[in-house]
Amino acid sequence: MSFSTPLIDVAGLAGIPAGEVMIFDCRVDLADPTKGRRDFLAGHIPGAVYADLDHDLSDLSRQSGGLGRHPLPSAAAFSAALGRWGWRPDLPVVCYDAGNGALAAARLWWMLRAVGAQAVAVLDGGLAAWLTAGQPLEAGEPAARAPTHVEITFEPSMIVDHAGAADAASTGNLVDARAEPRYRGEVEPLDRVAGHVPGALNRPFASNLEPDGRFKPVAVLREEWLALLGGRDPAAVVHMCGSGVTAIHNMLAMERAGLGGSRLYPPSWSGWISDPSRPVAIG
Repeated sequence: MSFSTPLIDVAGLAGIPAGEVMIFDCRVDLADPTKGRRDFLAGHIPGAVYADLDHDLSDLSRQSGGLGRHPLPSAAAFSAALGRWGWRPDLPVVCYDAGNGALAAARLWWMLRAVGAQAVAVLDGGLAAWLTAGQPLEAGEPAARAPTHVEITFEPSMIVDHAGAADAASTGNLVDARAEPRYRGEVEPLDRVAGHVPGALNRPFASNLEPDGRFKPVAVLREEWLALLGGRDPAAVVHMCGSGVTAIHNMLAMERAGLGGSRLYPPSWSGWISDPSRPVAIG
């Protein structure tokens, strides 16, 4: 099985026979780190397993290394998590969160793509769309899958470092997914310095969505992104946000619009400001 786009709708997921797809519940509440798992246990898409942003999709012990608030785990740590979940490279994966895919669902989608998985999709509209369609939930811990042996590496061409982010900004190819007030430096609720990387463009991730939390139609996304890029090569784009999570929502939107090949700056703003010598722009 393969997916023709990076998104799958509720009908598409519901139509896949049990056992032929691996489903990840990626719900997270940044203000309450344990809420995502509690919500998962209270009710989740049947067969789903829980992926925790802080413990499975990040390595918070690496924050002091200039890698941002949600540093990527090492390849070994991610391999261990995938093996514990019973993941196989030939098994299609669908990731979902509470609604709009902006947090860990897109993060896991990208991480799996970055280690070579081909059939990975995000549930458009997330759990909210699933429930609106009258689909069932199950509660409690899912039946344990047999663990697998996994050894993966992250594809380095999909990632840029601080220098790569600076280069992208200098050519107008760095896109910041944070809300406009944070980008402009008017407010900063999470990081110690407000502002943005000089030269970075701003495309708040919420701009990719309809009011119901689903992604905008392909034609609309493509028109908006091409207007933002102004003739620049989509493959030259580098995405950032506050800590390398919501940035991937923009990457997902570009992929959805047929504008593939962009890359991620995982440390993002929280990593950029770890070195006070790096410039900061306001406004």
